[in-house]
Amino acid sequence: MKTTFILSSALAIHAAIVAHEADIESLDRAIGDGDHYINIKRASEVIAGMYNELVPLPPDEVLQKIGTKLLSSIGGASGVLFASFFMEMAKVAKINGTNNKLEIAAAFAAGVQAIVQRGKATVGEKTMLDVLIPVSTTFTLSAAAGKTTAEICQALKDAADIGLESTRAMIATKGRAVGLGERGIGHLDPGAKSCQVMIHAVCNLILKD
Repeated sequence: MKTTFILSSALAIHAAIVAHEADIESLDRAIGDGDHYINIKRASEVIAGMYNELVPLPPDEVLQKIGTKLLSSIGGASGVLFASFFMEMAKVAKINGTNNKLEIAAAFAAGVQAIVQRGKATVGEKTMLDVLIPVSTTFTLSAAAGKTTAEICQALKDAADIGLESTRAMIATKGRAVGLGERGIGHLDPGAKSCQVMIHAVCNLILKD
């Protein structure tokens, strides 16, 4: 994973988040507090805007700077969670490198685990982790099995789709939708939707190349 790939992914994610504004906002209005999309869009704008600053840096420093910037500039729970994700990825990337699929999967898994620890949540609680944990597990297993890049990307997109859809039948036990109880059933989680959009954006970027 090179710096150019991280930055191209950031631009692709920003474009995808903007393109899915109506989808994410409607979900947030249904079961959230209405600020999720604003924060996610702002985060993607901030990262995309760091392009020139980050181009000359190695991947681990890029990830660390992104995390630090998100922590200081993005409000709501999303800012802290995604900052933790990038900063933990940076630590593992610095130690292990990001030169092959297994190393990238390990860095991604560490980032997801940081969200787990910071948010004190896991699969089945109607949060972004219902997408991120299955995607991380799929990434690790697929990389270990020696699957091709195209196969891994398709598996990650499928895992993200299944994880997102799983939130529809859930009662939220973490996050802003907790107070809705059973009224939240039937609605997809907006955080899970945002993550699904991001996973698709990055995988589509890889497949296009």
